[in-house]
Amino acid sequence: MESNEPNSATGVKTQEVSVPPVEGVAGGGTSYGWVDGGLQGSSLGTGVIDPTKVHSADLLHVWSMPSTANVSQQEAPRPLEHVNLLAARNERESFQIALRPKVSWATSGIAGPVQIQCTDLCSSSGDRLVVGQSITLRRVVPILGVPDALVPIDPSSPQINLLPGETTAIWVSLNVPCGQQPGLYEGEIFITPVTTDTDSSRAESLQKSERYQLYKELRTCLDITESRDYSSSEEMVQRLSSTSTALRRLLVLPAFQDCQENNGFGDMMDEDVMNNVAVRVKLSLTVWDFTLPLTPSLPAVFGISETVIEDRFCLEHGTEGWYDALDHHFRWLLQYRISPFFCRWGDSMRILAYTCPWPADHPKANEYYSDPRLAAYAVPYAPILTCTDAAKNSLRREVEILKTEAHWSKAYFYLWDEPLNMDQYEVIRNISNELRTYTPDVRILTTYYAGPSGSELTPSTFEAFAKVPNVLRPHTQIFCTSEWVLGTREDLVKDIIAELRPELGEEWWTYVCMGPSDPQPNWHLGMRGTQHRAVMWRVWKEGGTGFLYWGANCYEKAMIPSAEICFRRGLPPGDGVLFYPGEVFSSSHEPVASLRLERILSGMQDIEYLNLYSSKYGREEALALLEKTGAYLGPDRYTHDHGPVDVMRGEVYRTCRS
Repeated sequence: MESNEPNSATGVKTQEVSVPPVEGVAGGGTSYGWVDGGLQGSSLGTGVIDPTKVHSADLLHVWSMPSTANVSQQEAPRPLEHVNLLAARNERESFQIALRPKVSWATSGIAGPVQIQCTDLCSSSGDRLVVGQSITLRRVVPILGVPDALVPIDPSSPQINLLPGETTAIWVSLNVPCGQQPGLYEGEIFITPVTTDTDSSRAESLQKSERYQLYKELRTCLDITESRDYSSSEEMVQRLSSTSTALRRLLVLPAFQDCQENNGFGDMMDEDVMNNVAVRVKLSLTVWDFTLPLTPSLPAVFGISETVIEDRFCLEHGTEGWYDALDHHFRWLLQYRISPFFCRWGDSMRILAYTCPWPADHPKANEYYSDPRLAAYAVPYAPILTCTDAAKNSLRREVEILKTEAHWSKAYFYLWDEPLNMDQYEVIRNISNELRTYTPDVRILTTYYAGPSGSELTPSTFEAFAKVPNVLRPHTQIFCTSEWVLGTREDLVKDIIAELRPELGEEWWTYVCMGPSDPQPNWHLGMRGTQHRAVMWRVWKEGGTGFLYWGANCYEKAMIPSAEICFRRGLPPGDGVLFYPGEVFSSSHEPVASLRLERILSGMQDIEYLNLYSSKYGREEALALLEKTGAYLGPDRYTHDHGPVDVMRGEVYRTCRS
């Protein structure tokens, strides 16, 4: 199919070819090869191209894509359009910028380097979202050929290399703080091909005289401001004035002559950008007067394997480095509105699950459990792996301390993953009886996908599955079932809920793991973006009050941080892996999120929108909204395109804003 529509970014006509998507990658590419129509009739010449002398639109295609798009390396160019986004306070909204070179302007085997610079987003009242704080850029890196890893781009040096014949995507996230003023925020992102030589950095070296002057002035400022007893306020004012004068002398050094007063990282923008050589992506964000609650409405508990961390980072259990690593993972994951728990697996699917590595009487424990971003926390049942008197005494002490705290209502015990027979059920009963001697309001979570063998009912039947609460009552309060069992039969939900007794504090949670498979929602690598996001739509529609995911870092064992990531054999690609070690991609120790983890966050945020709508118009109307917009009708009937997602969110904004 040929398109004669003008490209809004370049003003020239482009040619688009309609071809089948990449096999096995849902939402994958729509073109392949190294033939683009953007250079027909151009006069770039046949020599090496100097990107500073040519408009960027003649060198590469630039277009935007929604966060639910899987932008493959074969993705076909589209017209560049103005990006318009909507976000509440305490919400993250993301989109993608796709780049595809038309020609090469480098001689080293790459198409050429590209500089990506962004201004702050500013409102008419002077409020702003600042680059590097509220605005972040990450490069989308393929895993097994599928776009997934989001590798941070340094805002102080925002440059990446493009490859011939390949589309590269940049993931742009806008994080709106809780206290941000509502309004329309606008800014621009500048995409500029640059040369490969070192003169792209103007501050590569300072003259010796400049370095000496810089050192001397900084030394003077330090001497002036060092802590001391001032004899009078006049002396303090005089010293501050002298410091100000010294700093102003620094600003007029020749090394800083190119710096300009501009917003955000705009003050680092090259002359090429200022001379309109760059492709400009115009960006608008409407921040509205709704604040997502700090504590997620839906407890979503995700496992982190402590043994994977110990092996890969060569950490001994219980050492200072071990505590630091677990603490870093915990705090990093809270930004995704999930409640992490660390886990160690024993025999027959026994599991030691705990949210806080420190005991309850440690100052860190209250800091963890009281964090408002934490919707639920796992209390460790240490005897599950080593049933000693010391372990039991430690457990009793842990419960005695925690049960007196206000956050105790968030506590649960996770003892056994998917018990299969009556012997394993008996272990859960015995542990429950022990815990109930410490406190009667203990909550135990049990995951299952079938009824137990050895009972009166055939374990493979749905009836046996639905009757599990009768077998485990009162020894389980959170009955967590696999979505795989339901298949596409939403009508079976009522049969599960009918067996629960909410007056006894019983809840129904769900989980996904190996199943369900395509086309149902899950988080496997290569599924559609809306398929990832729809996991939480499904949870909300079915009425579950919580969610569990077994593992977020459960890749194959490795003994060095930078070792290649390998998914576990026997599992669908991506199952149990939602983020990657930063060391695999760079020298950074910060975990690298997956596209799928970002879409989980989006789904969690969608739940807050639906809850807001429900609070004003009732749950039935919110269910109708989800369906009439075409966003989600059922496990095998949800949108494959992003449009209905924006329509659904936009309707909540239109009808619920103050």
